[in-house]
Amino acid sequence: MADLNFVTITTLALGDSVNPCEMAILTMILISILIHNPENREKVLYAGLAFTSALFFGYLIYGLIIIQLFHSFSIFAGNYSVYVFRGLAILTMILGALNIKDFFMYQPGGLATEMPLWMRPYAKELTKKITSVSGAFIIGILLTIFLIPCTGGPLVVASGLLSKLSFFNAIPWLLWYNFIFVLPMIIITLLIFFAFTTVENVSSWKERNIKYLHLIAGILLFAVGLSLLMGWL
Repeated sequence: MADLNFVTITTLALGDSVNPCEMAILTMILISILIHNPENREKVLYAGLAFTSALFFGYLIYGLIIIQLFHSFSIFAGNYSVYVFRGLAILTMILGALNIKDFFMYQPGGLATEMPLWMRPYAKELTKKITSVSGAFIIGILLTIFLIPCTGGPLVVASGLLSKLSFFNAIPWLLWYNFIFVLPMIIITLLIFFAFTTVENVSSWKERNIKYLHLIAGILLFAVGLSLLMGWL
């Protein structure tokens, strides 16, 4: 079970971590902080880490809720719960296929791969209100709701797989998943703070490479879904 969890949970988290949604939100928050505090680079660091922490704890709560729901469902479903886990494998493959599709036929706001277009103005309005580190954390919690449509799929799959464990044994794996998920945002924040790059450069890099980010995510998710379905993991 440990080997299964390490490979599957790490791969799912990596696939989730390269999703451009959270990168877009992070850059919007850092731009807002820079506008209100142009000479205070430390606030950029603390705001980026506060937002990242908000995502970490927000998704931890979501994951624990999902795990508990799967626990309750498995008791109700009995022997049929095996089909639920096969369904999770298929769902992972579908999520991977949708991301791969975005590499070849990209459209902003893709189903289950990006934040829907109608949500984006609301997310932008929230980020514009961020002027402090505490605001970055509080609004970061609220923004997890907006990120669920584009990043929630792998979390649901990972939480469903972790529900095979007891509730408390699943928690360390969920912490590991969330750490991998937020790691790119921590790296981006540190790179900007130490002046290795700028927020504008990160944003333009994301736009130039958005198709490749989807391709990487798609390959990782499809591979782990297929492996689970075929019993290779």
